[in-house]
Amino acid sequence: MRSLIWLVLIFTVAVVSATVLGRNDALVSVFYDQWRLDLSLNLFLLLLLGAVLLTFAALQAASGLLSLPGRAREWRLLKRERAAHAALREAWRELLAARYARAQRAAQRALELQAEVPELKDDVGFSVLAQMAAASGQHRLQDRRGRDERVRQTLALVKEGKLPGAAADGVQLLAAEWALDDRDAARSLALLGELPPGVARRTQALRLRLQAARLKRQPLMALQTARLLAKHQGFSAEAARSLLRSLAIEALEVGYDLQQLQQVWQALDASERADAWVLARAARRACDLGHPEQGRQWLQSAWDQIARLEPDARKELSLALVACAAGAGTDWLNRVETALARHGHEAPLVAAAGAVFAERQLWGKARRPLEQTAAADDLPARVRRDALRRLAQLAREQDDETTAARHEQRAAQLD
Repeated sequence: MRSLIWLVLIFTVAVVSATVLGRNDALVSVFYDQWRLDLSLNLFLLLLLGAVLLTFAALQAASGLLSLPGRAREWRLLKRERAAHAALREAWRELLAARYARAQRAAQRALELQAEVPELKDDVGFSVLAQMAAASGQHRLQDRRGRDERVRQTLALVKEGKLPGAAADGVQLLAAEWALDDRDAARSLALLGELPPGVARRTQALRLRLQAARLKRQPLMALQTARLLAKHQGFSAEAARSLLRSLAIEALEVGYDLQQLQQVWQALDASERADAWVLARAARRACDLGHPEQGRQWLQSAWDQIARLEPDARKELSLALVACAAGAGTDWLNRVETALARHGHEAPLVAAAGAVFAERQLWGKARRPLEQTAAADDLPARVRRDALRRLAQLAREQDDETTAARHEQRAAQLD
C-alpha cells in the first residue's frame, strides 16, 4: 500500500512538472562584475532546489557532529538505565528461584546503578522494588538486621507519602508477614493497623491478622477476623466452619469466671452459639467454674431439638449434660426420657439420662443406664468413672458395701 501511494505521488509530480515547466521559455540572468550568466528558469529552479538540499544536509551533518558528545552521554545513561532494570528483574527472578544471596546482590547492584542515572534517582517505585527484593533475600537468609534496616528506610518513604498506594500497601503487608515469621505478633498487628480500611479487609491482610491474633492469644480478635475471611470466601465452607468452631471454643477458654464466660458467650454469633460443639464446651466450662446451672441453661434450647441433630452433635450435648448434671431439676427428667425413648441405643445419651436420674435419686431408673454407661468402652473414662461412683453410691444406699467397693475399685482403675 505504501509503495502504491509513493508511485501515485511520483506520477503526480511528473505530470505537474511537465505541465508547468514543459514550455517555460523564461530566462534568469545573473550578473557578477563584468560577467553575465543566462540560465533557463527550469535549470535555475533545479539548481536552487539542489542548493537548498545541500545546505540542509550540511547543516544536519554539522549538527550531528556537534551533538556527538551529548548523544554519547545519553547513550551511556541509557545503557546504565537498562542495566539497572535488568538487575532489578534478575533480583526478582533469583528470589523466585530461591537463590536468595544472588537476589540480594542483584538488588544491591540495581540500587547502585540507580544512583548513577538521573532519570532513576527520583523513581521511588524502582527503589522500593529493589529494596524489597534485597530485604526478602535477607529475610530468607536470617539477616534480620539488614532486613529491618531496609524495611525501616522503605517505611519512612511510606510515612512521608512518597510512595503510590499499591507500593505502600505491599511494603506494610510484607513487613507484617516478616514480623509474624519472627513471632512478633504485636509488631505485625501494629503494621496491619496502619493499613487503610479497604486494604485491611483484603484476604491477605485478614490472613495475617488471623495468624497474629492467634499467636498473641487473642481468640476473640481471631474469631472476628476468621468471620470476615469466611465471608470473603478465604476458606472452603468446611474449613471455615471448622476454624470458626475451634476459635469459638478457644475464646471460651479465656473466661476465668462466670461473668467473663458470659461476655464471651454473648460475643459469639448466633450460628456459633447454636453449634453443638461450641455449646457443649461452654456448658462444660461453666460447670468447671462451679456454675452447672448456667451450663444447663445454655444446653436447654439445644436439648429440646436434640432429635433433629446428627449423632455426633447429640454425643457432644449428652456428654456436656453429664458434666452439668449436678443440681438438675425435675424439668430435665422429661427431656432425657423423651430423648432416651428415641435414641436409647446411643451410649452418650444413655449416660446423660443415667446422670440426671441419679441426681434426682431415682435409683430404680438410674441403675440400668448407669450400668450401661460403665460398660461402654467407647465413652470417655471420666464419664464411665462418674457412672461407677454413682453405682457405688446406689449400692451404699442399699447397704451393699461389697458391691460399692467393687465399683469404687473399678472407678479407681480408670483414673
